[in-house]
Amino acid sequence: MARKYFGTDGIRGLANGEKLTPDLAMRVGQAAGMVFQRGDHRHRVVIGKDTRRSGYMLEYALTGGFTSVGMDVYLLGPVPTPAVAMLTRSLRADLGVMISASHNPFEDNGIKFFQPDGFKLSDEIEEKIEALVAKGVSAGLTQGRDIGRAKRINEVTTRYTEFAKRTLPRHADFTGLKVVVDCANGAAYKTAPEALWELGADVIAMGVEPDGFNINKECGSTAPQALCQRVVDEGADIGIALDGDADRVVIVDEKGQIIDGDQLMAALALYWHELDWLRGGGIVATIMSNLGLERCLSENQLRLERTKVGDRYVLERMRSGGFNLGGEQSGHIILSDFSTTGDGLVSALQVMSLVQKRDKPVSEVCKMFEQVPQLLTNVRISGGTPLSDDRVIKAIASAEQLLGTSGRLVIRPSGTEPLIRVMGEGDDEMLIKQVVGDIAHVIEAVA
Repeated sequence: MARKYFGTDGIRGLANGEKLTPDLAMRVGQAAGMVFQRGDHRHRVVIGKDTRRSGYMLEYALTGGFTSVGMDVYLLGPVPTPAVAMLTRSLRADLGVMISASHNPFEDNGIKFFQPDGFKLSDEIEEKIEALVAKGVSAGLTQGRDIGRAKRINEVTTRYTEFAKRTLPRHADFTGLKVVVDCANGAAYKTAPEALWELGADVIAMGVEPDGFNINKECGSTAPQALCQRVVDEGADIGIALDGDADRVVIVDEKGQIIDGDQLMAALALYWHELDWLRGGGIVATIMSNLGLERCLSENQLRLERTKVGDRYVLERMRSGGFNLGGEQSGHIILSDFSTTGDGLVSALQVMSLVQKRDKPVSEVCKMFEQVPQLLTNVRISGGTPLSDDRVIKAIASAEQLLGTSGRLVIRPSGTEPLIRVMGEGDDEMLIKQVVGDIAHVIEAVA
């Protein structure tokens, strides 16, 4: 069936816009609550959120939906997305929900779901929820004593912090490491600095003063320029940039240079391979990962398996293929020995442990390959399906003919924003700029 609400990562859009309203949140809560009621026990759902002002509105709308179909609601407050995944398992919940639009600006928001095992929903389950939303859930409404109740849970940030620290060896100690951490004024503004400090690091925190409107604003993993400068100014050993819900991470080396998810996955993969920890014979990444990553792994007798964009698709392939490391260039890194979703803090801790083990600067430890020239252009659209237009199809075919076997193109609609993403990659940088520009220009004209 056609998906009306769910995209690449849950439901996302402008809060109180055309799609994401309190009414929809309530109906989705009712539908999801009905889908995940199994057995005759008292069912429960945990709900976390990031720091957006609209989180309050959606939190209470979802609570109304879940309680109306007989589910008890445990409100976690502002916590990272991976904390919701972990606590869904830890609290034996029937469902987990994270209210967040991740790296998007504060005006947007979203709803992500986690199954009882902490994994994100499959396409099939999302379609089942959508069908129930369309059909209506009056048959599932409860009355009297069967109506659910809601309560807030305290100390959840402490539980997550301890979980993150336990992913390291028992006596891990980062004493002597000077760290600048940018929490994007988002969900990890408490947990990340606390965990790093408790592990002995000298911590300088940025982006830890959320006001409901400044999440991801000129900070975090999508805007790390201020962090880069701060690392240099402070003479720090490493910089850590999280996004608004802390499920992705970008590292900054001691020179103020950005190290993306591809480089981090390569560094961890080769280290784990050396220790015989790496499973699956390689890693899983998306079609957006740089060709240089694939070449680096191949040179070390490891393989790269690609999926479509979305960390849940990466994880699905990891599970089916027996891999324990995967992720996205953007910094969603999945370490399945520890987490069921991308976890920015846990990934950063693993990188810091590697840096400490090598006893070398981050710039040497984490720069694993020379990136093949890659250009990504986002074309904003107001609607329609420009990729099915004959002019766009012709422009893409012409570009592919020019590239031949020397490069590749990935053109796709964003699953989280009204954009068409045009990515070109190849050894001839000028040719890549030409073909990406040509395609983007035609899409703009059509859209």
